[in-house]
Amino acid sequence: MNDITVIKKIIGNNIYKLRTASGMTQAELAEKLNYSDKTVSKWERGEALPDISVLMDITDYFNVPLEYITVWHDKIEVQSIGTVKKMHIHARAVITCMSLMLVWLVFTLIFVVVRIAYPQAHNEWLAFIYAIPVTMIVWLVLNSIWFNRRRNYLIITCLMWTALLALVISFLSIDINIAIILTLGIPGQIIIFLWSGLGQIIKKMSRTE
Repeated sequence: MNDITVIKKIIGNNIYKLRTASGMTQAELAEKLNYSDKTVSKWERGEALPDISVLMDITDYFNVPLEYITVWHDKIEVQSIGTVKKMHIHARAVITCMSLMLVWLVFTLIFVVVRIAYPQAHNEWLAFIYAIPVTMIVWLVLNSIWFNRRRNYLIITCLMWTALLALVISFLSIDINIAIILTLGIPGQIIIFLWSGLGQIIKKMSRTE
């Protein structure tokens, strides 16, 4: 067998064992994933391979890490694997919080340095305003890697509005109607909304193929 056939067999076997260890039928798992039981049957027999987004849905549902489903297991105990998954989630959550706090540490350091080096400056507090959209960027990256990617639409929305607000606040001293920049957020928000809807449509289309 070639490599792709072996991978199909391993993943199909693990899906089967996870499903049966949880006492689920193919129809029940198919309903959870919005697929047909025939498709689930093909996965388990190694005749087809779920795409990466579906594999992530499966591993999230059974509380196992994604890499676990790609390795052969003679026996699967869902409860013990769930404990390991929870430990992974907890560790990732801690790392994410530390990363976000590191952003604020950097911008606080910038604030302190500017305050000391340029005591006559009056806008050093803007460092904390800029820290907000940067925090959103870091959160977006880590969420895309480790957590529920559906949350990305919310994070991108927050990133857009905080970036626009930071731009407006930065130019408050200018005697022009800079607040009009916020109107850019309206078409931007519509694009994000349509993008999220398009993603759901494409996902449903792929599931019906």
